[in-house]
Amino acid sequence: MKIALINENSQAAKNEVIYKSFKKVADTHGFEVVNYGMYSAESPSLTYVQNGILAATLLNSKAVDYVITGCGTGEGAMLALNSFPGVICGHVATPLDAYTFAQINDGNAISIPFALGFGWGGDLNLEYIFEKLFCEPSGQGYPRERAEPEQRNKKILDGVREKAFKPFVEILESLDKDLVKGAFAGEKFSELFFRDCKDEKIAETVKKLMA
Repeated sequence: MKIALINENSQAAKNEVIYKSFKKVADTHGFEVVNYGMYSAESPSLTYVQNGILAATLLNSKAVDYVITGCGTGEGAMLALNSFPGVICGHVATPLDAYTFAQINDGNAISIPFALGFGWGGDLNLEYIFEKLFCEPSGQGYPRERAEPEQRNKKILDGVREKAFKPFVEILESLDKDLVKGAFAGEKFSELFFRDCKDEKIAETVKKLMA
């Protein structure tokens, strides 16, 4: 599994701490972590709205399989990511949130409130969140006796979302061009994205919007 880490501007200084906590867990599963930044407060700035654009581009193009992101409260990034097709993002503040989201909602992204209680032991809480997020195959249901209705509801939700959204390329092309260009302005974006992107149409659209 290939997993992207994305930070927005208010929490950019924590990128290295988050990356190290996550990579420690990812390595035990053989997952690849791709760090899209922001790498520091001086990196090209990403708002939580641009986090949503970037995350949706990565997931819809299959450049990555999962996205770890967040903001100060985690709410803005979650809402931004869920504004796009192909993304189901949960708000995860605790290891229990991580486990139940993975088992019940079977999403492909989480948004963490990186300013909430991030003092002593904040790195440990992150590590425990990542451990519980990936400790078992997702979508098995919790509690297990609720698995059948939960999996049924997930399929219903997927069907509703499919009808509710336009094709992703149409959405990208309809957004404010400067907003989108800023989402792709990270210093390693071109290197990482075009290496891993598996959708030629999305790749061509991104190139056009970056020009």
